[in-house]
Amino acid sequence: MTHAKTLLFIALGLVTVVFLAFWIAAIRRSGREGRSVGLVETAIGFVANFFDTLGIGSFATTTAMYRLRKLVPDEKIPGTLNVGHALPTIAQAFIYIAIVEVEMKTLILLIVASVLGMWLGAGVVSKLPRRKIQIGMGVALLVAAALTLRAILNADSQTPDVGTTALDGWRLWAGVFGNFSLGALMSLGIGLYGPCMVMISLLGMNPTAAFPIMMGSCAFLMPIGSEQFIRKGSYSLRAAIGLALGGIPAVLIAAYIIKSMDLLYVRWLVVIVVVYTAVMLLNTARNEWKAARA
Repeated sequence: MTHAKTLLFIALGLVTVVFLAFWIAAIRRSGREGRSVGLVETAIGFVANFFDTLGIGSFATTTAMYRLRKLVPDEKIPGTLNVGHALPTIAQAFIYIAIVEVEMKTLILLIVASVLGMWLGAGVVSKLPRRKIQIGMGVALLVAAALTLRAILNADSQTPDVGTTALDGWRLWAGVFGNFSLGALMSLGIGLYGPCMVMISLLGMNPTAAFPIMMGSCAFLMPIGSEQFIRKGSYSLRAAIGLALGGIPAVLIAAYIIKSMDLLYVRWLVVIVVVYTAVMLLNTARNEWKAARA
């Protein structure tokens, strides 16, 4: 298992180097425009990734903050989320794969499935028109809010020490199919963390095992899927750099300093904000549809 984990770390390191080289080259080609990053963009990266490391997820909270401040056009939010959160998520993966034990076959198969899902999904989503992205993200955020609410209501019945650290038989293939689907949904701007945690629990695994699975999945699929968003310019460079700069220190602080924080009230706040954002997105798409017909 140690040998397999070492190989996984090497693979993740290679993915990180390739992603950085590709993104830096794209930034240089873009010139000075969009490179300047303000305090707001960096602060959003810090806050979103701090709570992301604690298992809340970053996509919904980041989207809500972008919409509130009108920082990123709706059609560029999915690409910005994937590109900007890639490096902080890679840091999360290194930490949690190292400290949480999961059977390597289960971990690797679920990671590969999510990457394939993202690769197929990102190519489609990056070409979608603004209104379809708004509708897709609105529905996705409502699903994320429902899953977060489910986690809150079931919190008292969850026991972190119950369950296995491996999947086999039909449960393994159900997990593979599930993570493939969640990887595809990442390209719509819905985070993988909440749904993955629910899926892992339903399949009989220890909920703690979800952390290396969901963070490892995102650490591989986000850099790979981001390549298409970067190539097509379907993201905000300024906002993405802010997410990366603010996110990496937030991950280190959350992972090593704050480990026993009561997240109940934070999760309730996330549900409220996410539902509001989803309703606003769907309402905007509806109004633009009406305007187009008129």
